[in-house]
Amino acid sequence: MDKFNLSRRESLGLAALATGLAAVPAVAGAHNKKSGVDFITKIDFKDPKWNRDVYARLDADIDPTKEKCGWIKGKAMGVRPNEKVRTLFGVEGFSFVRVKKLEDGSYRRMLREIVFYTDLETGEILTEWDNPYSNETVKVVPIANDPFNFTISEFLPEGPSYGGLNKDLRERKPFLQDWEYGPNGTMILNTGIDLMYPNALQPSKWVRESAGVMNRVSEHFIYVVEQKDVENPELTHIPHIGSWSRVTPWLPWMLMGTAEGQINYFTHFQTIPEGVAGLPAHLVKAARAMDEKWLSAPTEDYGPSLSSLEHYAREQTPAPVPAGWEPPKAPEAPAGFPPRKS
Repeated sequence: MDKFNLSRRESLGLAALATGLAAVPAVAGAHNKKSGVDFITKIDFKDPKWNRDVYARLDADIDPTKEKCGWIKGKAMGVRPNEKVRTLFGVEGFSFVRVKKLEDGSYRRMLREIVFYTDLETGEILTEWDNPYSNETVKVVPIANDPFNFTISEFLPEGPSYGGLNKDLRERKPFLQDWEYGPNGTMILNTGIDLMYPNALQPSKWVRESAGVMNRVSEHFIYVVEQKDVENPELTHIPHIGSWSRVTPWLPWMLMGTAEGQINYFTHFQTIPEGVAGLPAHLVKAARAMDEKWLSAPTEDYGPSLSSLEHYAREQTPAPVPAGWEPPKAPEAPAGFPPRKS
């Protein structure tokens, strides 16, 4: 299988479900020390410490001498009232992550990620894009987050603060995740977060970039793994494939202002064991042209951890506002729609 040309079925995480591999019995000992890192291997969905350890092994490699590379690819759709969902551009990128184990058994994960927008036909990385909603050519700004760090502990992460903008932090609860057993010796994890917080791009200043005073963002992930890997005391990282979806306001560089609508991302992802050598060459070349740092994980913890929206507010400048400019309008509803109630 060409790992950079996954079929629809494979990209949804179903390839692992068709392996036909039987699940192996649970490891007798609850903890592993063979790798020099102590972690729980005996599956227990109701144990916050097991959830902590297995999630850290998914998200990263808990051997602090190693870094994990992840690759992501998919598409971004535009959603407006009174018209079909429109596929706008491709999405492709990668991340590097490293963890440090803390004294209380938690893991501090330290990550850099970069995601490019691509032409739907050629796959080439876009530097400009013809916005079909506004009939304007705009400059494309990739996602480039350095860092995006948080602590993986036996308690549910309180949620990203985005430089203090997000005050709606989750209460302290045990870290219990949505796991289930799949067919053919697999396990499936569903996880995500739904947020509503003040926009770093306030419309009073960022007239053309801002979708409004608040950001409504949702991100959801599906991981598919093999049970035998979860229980393997030799694996400090658990190989996986999965999907990532995101609902977010119009991207600021689209210059849509407060126009009705949103962007939906639909992507698949997987671990790249070879690191840089296993990534598509065009991604590596583009990232290296920006900065060599994108090709490795942080070795120290620093911050703040911001999303692409906050980075945009710090790194870009507001676009000029032409006289008489208005946000692009969605089409009018067809006559007689919605139907009147009798």
